[in-house]
Amino acid sequence: MRYCTLGRTGLIVSEIGLGGAQFGIRDYMGHWDPTTADAQRNVTTVVHRALDLGYTYFDTAPGYGDGIAEEMLGAALEGHREGIVLATKVSAGRWTPALIRESVEASLRRLRTDVIDIIQFHGGWYNRGEDEGILNGGGLDEFRRLRDEGKVRFLGFTCEGPSGGVERLIASGEFDTIQARYNLMYQHPSDFENDEGIIRLADAQKMGVILMRPLTSGVFQRLIAMTWPQIPTEEVGRLLLNYVLSDPYVDVALVGVREPHLLEVNAAISDDVDSRIDLEALHYRFAR
Repeated sequence: MRYCTLGRTGLIVSEIGLGGAQFGIRDYMGHWDPTTADAQRNVTTVVHRALDLGYTYFDTAPGYGDGIAEEMLGAALEGHREGIVLATKVSAGRWTPALIRESVEASLRRLRTDVIDIIQFHGGWYNRGEDEGILNGGGLDEFRRLRDEGKVRFLGFTCEGPSGGVERLIASGEFDTIQARYNLMYQHPSDFENDEGIIRLADAQKMGVILMRPLTSGVFQRLIAMTWPQIPTEEVGRLLLNYVLSDPYVDVALVGVREPHLLEVNAAISDDVDSRIDLEALHYRFAR
């Protein structure tokens, strides 16, 4: 596993992180009941194997199963808190100061920790004035108060894609990290043809850049299976992960798994630096 510094936070993190959506959401990415004892045992096995392999970044959210993913991750990480970076979120619709505090206090209990390393606004497109509510409606102020009290360490937000609202949040200079959807199918956040995108804007602010859905949530794999079924799914996943890890603006790619062997596959891709792609050359359109 390779490591990097997460923007201006100074945190040293694994370049592949473990995402928590697959833990808490019923039937997400396959049949799954998170309420069973077997599910908790499975999550604990996955988390412990991730720790053994050197994963240090763990991301979850109260919205992943109404707190279930946080509870499962908290149980699995008990006794292993030192040396890891733990990130969670506050769900959209709960961005008033009182609801933010209530959410963070509940997350601390479920995660069995005294401090959340990165607290994030769990957002989408920010195209209906949500950024204004964060910046001037008391949301950011409450995040700051929680940081001053030592309940959280760094501030961030998540987004589905580029928008004016996202650009305003970046330009505020108030956030330490951005978590954005970016993958081979969805490249606008880091546009190599035009040298543009919210990932580049965030990097210019020395924000840590974290990716959600770098493997397209299985969409690209299904497309390939429909078109060229002879290509192994795992090889398609290797291409997808290697693509985003080839982007020099990316710090952490979050991948959710429920099968421990996939952690090993992904860690090996991190280590295989010789397979990285020259994305500038890939997107260049003119004869040389």
